[in-house]
Amino acid sequence: MIRIKYLKFFLLPAVAFLLTGCNAVLLSPSGDIAVQQRNLIYLATALMLIVIVPVIIATVVFAWRYRASNTSARYEPDWHHSTKLELVIWSVPLMIIIALGSVTWVSTHLLDPYRPLDRLDAKRAIPAETRPLTVEVVALDWKWLFIYPEYGIATVNELAAPVDRPISFKITASSVMNSFFVPALAGQIYAMAGMQTMLHAVINKPGVYEGMSANYSGAGFSGMNFKFHGLDDAAFDQWIESNRAAADVLDRGAYLALERPSQNDPVRRFGSVDPELYDAILNRCVAPGTVCMRDVMKMDAQRGSRKAGEMHHSGMQGMPAPAQAGINLPFEGDYIGDLCSFSEAQAVARLLPQARRTALAQP
Repeated sequence: MIRIKYLKFFLLPAVAFLLTGCNAVLLSPSGDIAVQQRNLIYLATALMLIVIVPVIIATVVFAWRYRASNTSARYEPDWHHSTKLELVIWSVPLMIIIALGSVTWVSTHLLDPYRPLDRLDAKRAIPAETRPLTVEVVALDWKWLFIYPEYGIATVNELAAPVDRPISFKITASSVMNSFFVPALAGQIYAMAGMQTMLHAVINKPGVYEGMSANYSGAGFSGMNFKFHGLDDAAFDQWIESNRAAADVLDRGAYLALERPSQNDPVRRFGSVDPELYDAILNRCVAPGTVCMRDVMKMDAQRGSRKAGEMHHSGMQGMPAPAQAGINLPFEGDYIGDLCSFSEAQAVARLLPQARRTALAQP
């Protein structure tokens, strides 16, 4: 019993000591967007404590004041209403809700990840001559691909940016959904196949920061991490040159090999990149002979504006219409001819009459 009695005096300091090893990066960020998001956490917590703290104190005071042994406490069994108390009970939460709603509405617009930055931090505006750094981000299974179109290089599982220069991220994925997240830089943004999300951010302090996927995506998710380097201008230029010196080339064939699922991949560097690769990844037409999504959507938008026998030329410029190629389509209605070859269309033309006869013969 004596040991248990004294154990409580050591338990709290021990827990506090263990918590000193935690890296509360969300509360000590290095990028202006993350700083503003942290301030929102502080503000929202403070507003909610306006209710929580008085309620906790009142609970303790009432429990002590009206305990069974306190015979001097005033006993009023017929009390049922107080206008002043009702005003406090309803007005304080209402004001907190109004304040939280106003802050949420303003911050939702100011911190919109698609909105270009208008400042480097709370004290500095962006210089007029500053050009944002564009980084194209691709979430693979299970690694991250970063393409720098301005410099013609790419890296796997390593990201770098100069301090105090706005960064414009364009984010997509090769297959399942992931979430691009550098806690010291800004909030998480989802990466989805066939879609592009965006994030505008800036890093204000040099350092090496953790990056990760914040959305579970399968067996290799736990190793889907990367390092984000905040560098001064000279160090960033050196980093770019070291990547340009890499012998590997990221063309479409290399990308198709890279996108195969793999786990715990090391950092890789590509000294040159196909300038149209990211657009092909986004439109899911990296593989040879694949129709790009933008062309499919364009053809789908035109659906209904063509008559049978006419060819939709989007994605197949210069190809003749089916009738000019000797294809006689025995059906009427709208279709998208670009999605099949002429030999496939001929096969459909031969099969449809037989299929119709079979359907008509059935009772």
